[in-house]
Amino acid sequence: MVTEQLKDGYDVVIVGGGAAGLSGALMLGRARRTVLVIDAGAPRNAPASGVHGLLAREGMAPSELLERGRAEVRGYGGHVVTGVVDAVTGTDGGFAVTMSDGRTVGARRLLVTTGLVDELPEIPGLRQRWGRDVLHCPYCHGYEVRDQAIGVLGTGPMSVHQALLFRQWSNDITLFPHTMPSPSKEELEQLAARGITVVPGAVAALEVTDDRLTGVRLSDGTVVRREALAVMSRMVARADFLAALGLRTAAHMSGMGEHIPADATGRTEVPGVWAAGNVTDLSAQVGGAAAAGAFAAAHINADLITEETRLAVAAYRNPFSAENEARVSELVSADRRHGV
Repeated sequence: MVTEQLKDGYDVVIVGGGAAGLSGALMLGRARRTVLVIDAGAPRNAPASGVHGLLAREGMAPSELLERGRAEVRGYGGHVVTGVVDAVTGTDGGFAVTMSDGRTVGARRLLVTTGLVDELPEIPGLRQRWGRDVLHCPYCHGYEVRDQAIGVLGTGPMSVHQALLFRQWSNDITLFPHTMPSPSKEELEQLAARGITVVPGAVAALEVTDDRLTGVRLSDGTVVRREALAVMSRMVARADFLAALGLRTAAHMSGMGEHIPADATGRTEVPGVWAAGNVTDLSAQVGGAAAAGAFAAAHINADLITEETRLAVAAYRNPFSAENEARVSELVSADRRHGV
């Protein structure tokens, strides 16, 4: 990643450099805001071979999509750096953002787009296949495993729904109940009606041959041939660094994990902090995350305009106030830097 000379402070610091963060930065750069994106460099979709369902970018490698996004943000004067944010604290002017290497920058507003972590069952071989032939989302990966022998690992109450979804892409679906609650009579009828096989017993490991999933091994030693396995992970937002602000994750209403609660614009319960993408919307795909980042950025810009207008009105009413004079001088200087 390109080395950037950081400023002491920015209008907006964005923590997380995925689709949501870079889209937000692009919107803010075009709004002539000073913006910094801090990216830890560990995107959730890194194991995937391509991004799917994103108009005009179908199948593009995740790394290429992000590199193009960084270039576009820099083209509007935005800064993008590699770093891990350890903590964010409140200041009189907004926030102090501290990275693990000791660098600290100021921010008037904060946009959190750190995404989430997928917590997977402790089954040998499962994590190594994640994003390849161990999948979670049929809309992200279903077409790539169409007509294959697909297994669904039962981990919770949504597993039957997941099996019924994957049936759209293949007529060879097997549900392994594993640790999920026993299917109800109605659910068993639905599965049977759709031709979905249910194989009871705990899953012990995956069978892999020549770097390809070939089967699922049960605790009794039985191996069921499968070419792909769908798993509903528990999704947890990356948000530990926000603890000093009193902003913590909460259980998502879907029961699928923990997120940072935010309103429709991305505004959180902490004034000056917005969130977008998977950190608040656990099921958002790349396109949805990008749209949420841009939408949140527009509202952040509007919030800054409201603040600047309030200060300008106060200075207009009392031009001899030292505090207002200093703030207006700062705003005028910023306008000149932007060529206004």
